[in-house]
Amino acid sequence: MTTTEYIVKTLETLVNIPSPSGFTSEVMEFVKDEAETLGFDHEYSKRGGLIISVKGKSCDTIGLSAHVDTLGAMVRSISPTGMLKFTLVGGYSMESIEGSYCKIHTREGKVYTGTILSKSPSVHSYDDARTLERNERNMEIRIDEQVKNKEDVIALGINSGDYISFYANFEYTEKGFIKSRHLDDKASVAVLLGLLKELSEHSIVPKDNIKILLSNYEEVGFGASWIPSEISEFIAIDMGAIGDDLNGNEYAVSICAKDSSGPYDYELTNKLIKLAKENQINYVVDIFPHYGSDVSAALRGGNNIRGALIGQGIHASHGMERTHVSALEHTLNLIKAYIS
Repeated sequence: MTTTEYIVKTLETLVNIPSPSGFTSEVMEFVKDEAETLGFDHEYSKRGGLIISVKGKSCDTIGLSAHVDTLGAMVRSISPTGMLKFTLVGGYSMESIEGSYCKIHTREGKVYTGTILSKSPSVHSYDDARTLERNERNMEIRIDEQVKNKEDVIALGINSGDYISFYANFEYTEKGFIKSRHLDDKASVAVLLGLLKELSEHSIVPKDNIKILLSNYEEVGFGASWIPSEISEFIAIDMGAIGDDLNGNEYAVSICAKDSSGPYDYELTNKLIKLAKENQINYVVDIFPHYGSDVSAALRGGNNIRGALIGQGIHASHGMERTHVSALEHTLNLIKAYIS
């Protein structure tokens, strides 16, 4: 299996493992098992993040990160008619999930399915079906169980505080497009596992020691606020945003110069641009006005590091996302150039 085939196959597995922020033990277990199979040591942080260690030739240590947590929701309350009210986990628009299938995960380990709808879900029945504002107060989940009231739902074991995950709807097209929810940031997790595959299979020893951090609270703003103290340079591998007044596309790796948290390290960003040019990697430099990363969280946490941000271009981020396999390859090649 080529590295690209492995990345795509692994990505399909990853996006189909439910993992809204804070509900990530199953996906972490999968990543841990992959790292072990490839021969790399690992440890968990107290907050449930995973740290994979790669031995290098020098005494210096660099950090790479991606996050396994995704957008999701949590049960807020149960209506008198047995519908679930919910609150967002992560930042997204209600329009992006209306009509989506979902799963409800109870605290006792039961899983139920449902559909996310507005309170006026049919144009045949509601005058305001088209005009009702899509916000938390006007959205609900129809459970695929025979329930008529709040008591019926509670009898199933569903209650406030239960997590809700969204179906990924993964598809890999003949033209090389990958369509799915949760490419942010499981595409980067798959790329980093592809990197570990190549290091393992070809017995490659990188220049410096590497700590790969898989964070589990990035979508709510504090994924990698703590990192191992020996890390001097830290690169977040996340998505490259695509949209109005932005340079990115689905076929390139984006190098972010500044996001909503401020500029990234000038010298380290220049180094990545230089490496992309020297290695004929398809890249763009961009500004992300509505964005934060694991590096942002690490800097806010007081870590003394140089930080940078890269990632494959992803269209319709925090919605029904899409990228191209070539963007994954260019992201991998830039990481390989950096660590060597």
